[in-house]
Amino acid sequence: MKTSRLPIALQQAVMRCLREKLQMANQFFGTDYSEPEITYQQRGTSAGSAYLQHWQIRLNPVLLMENQQPFIDEVVPHELAHLLVYRRFGRAPAPHGKEWRWMMEHVLGVSASRTHKFEVASVQSKTYPYLCACRDHQLTVRRHNKVMRKESEYRCRHCGELLRFNAKGTTNC
Repeated sequence: MKTSRLPIALQQAVMRCLREKLQMANQFFGTDYSEPEITYQQRGTSAGSAYLQHWQIRLNPVLLMENQQPFIDEVVPHELAHLLVYRRFGRAPAPHGKEWRWMMEHVLGVSASRTHKFEVASVQSKTYPYLCACRDHQLTVRRHNKVMRKESEYRCRHCGELLRFNAKGTTNC
């Protein structure tokens, strides 16, 4: 989705939040970190991603439109915290580890939540039904295609049986 499809007021709200949180970090550390680039190219069920070496944040425009202020309040600081941890400490051993949690809570003043709780039905891709001995499974398009091309096999984590495609039960989640 191109940036121009998002209302300018929403883009401005994203930038206000980003600038406010970045200013908090710069004051806390006595630094002058530049403003990261914001793009609206994140797809799927992820709300956002931080591209550490590029000093860039990608946001999901569909989830932003659907959730607006809660999205801005949670996702923008979350992704900025990843960038700040990288600049301050280098690559952290765990993406949502103690450095990231500290950055979120003590520097940016935001609750450190690893995942969002937004409704994702509008951005969820098609899944394919698979069976094993104990339950039904839903594989993503990518994994299903790997099975069809005989590039991968998947096993149930509970019974260990190889998953079998159930062509009769195709669903669209």
